[in-house]
Amino acid sequence: MLKAIDSGVQGHGSVAEGEYLRNMQDARFCEDQTARWVEICYCPTPLQEERPYWEQYFDLTRVQDAHDRRKCRDHNGSEPWACDGCDCTARLEEKLNKTGKSFMDSLHSGELRLINLQQHAGSGHTK
Repeated sequence: MLKAIDSGVQGHGSVAEGEYLRNMQDARFCEDQTARWVEICYCPTPLQEERPYWEQYFDLTRVQDAHDRRKCRDHNGSEPWACDGCDCTARLEEKLNKTGKSFMDSLHSGELRLINLQQHAGSGHTK
């Protein structure tokens, strides 16, 4: 994963390609040994398109919407692409930034080691 991030190819081929790199730059490594990030996703089902890319490196144990989708201006059609500048996204990112430590710093320092699940099929957890 570190090689994919550092070379800029993480998520290559996905419609959300650049979002993967932004997600990992902003991700936090928490005391409970989980990586957490806020991802802007326009799929009707959260991470519908991104899931195969993330599951190469993570066990996705919890994926949730920022708030009730009925209130989401993009989802209800009142403002297409509204999530990109939405205050709920900014609030979540600000709150998350106060937890844990930088995922990328932890990955670069060797404190965190990820296993590529495609190479180690059946290995379960990625930490």
